[in-house]
Amino acid sequence: MKEQYKLIEEKMEKSVAALKSEFDKVRAGRANPAVLDGIKVDYYGTPTPIPQLATVSVPEAHTIFIQPWDASVLKEIEKAINISDLGINPSNDGKAIRLTFPPLTEERRKELVKDINKQAENGKVAVRNIRRDGLEKFKAMKKNNEITEDELKDSEKYVQTLTDKYIKRIDEELANKEKELMSI
Repeated sequence: MKEQYKLIEEKMEKSVAALKSEFDKVRAGRANPAVLDGIKVDYYGTPTPIPQLATVSVPEAHTIFIQPWDASVLKEIEKAINISDLGINPSNDGKAIRLTFPPLTEERRKELVKDINKQAENGKVAVRNIRRDGLEKFKAMKKNNEITEDELKDSEKYVQTLTDKYIKRIDEELANKEKELMSI
């Protein structure tokens, strides 16, 4: 049973980590290099993430500076950023690329808050699905006489406690991201 508990907790932890990763990609008005994580550049026929091709820095609050180690890939990086859904036009000076993030409008902030609320709800659904799968496994174990009725009840309580813990963490991450979006 302890193996099952550990497996359930690992899956819930991964769900929260995935949500945090999604939150990092949300452009919040200030420069965050994590927005580049999903953008791949065709580097000699291989899709490669920008941070593996260049030094990515944040010299100012609203600017990301990308300086590739191989100058020949500069145009490819610029092209990849343009076709991504980042919504920012890169400025290429021949040696590096600058991404300047404009301040968010109130309307855009509200839109972003709606988006992160949807992502958080999806994260909660994922955690609840993990709970359901875990409970089904314990019920099957009870049916096969691998565990007793008391152990089944204890496992249900424990899995619910885990679920509550991870739902609370999702709510905390959501509150932090909302605060970040509204304070810019």
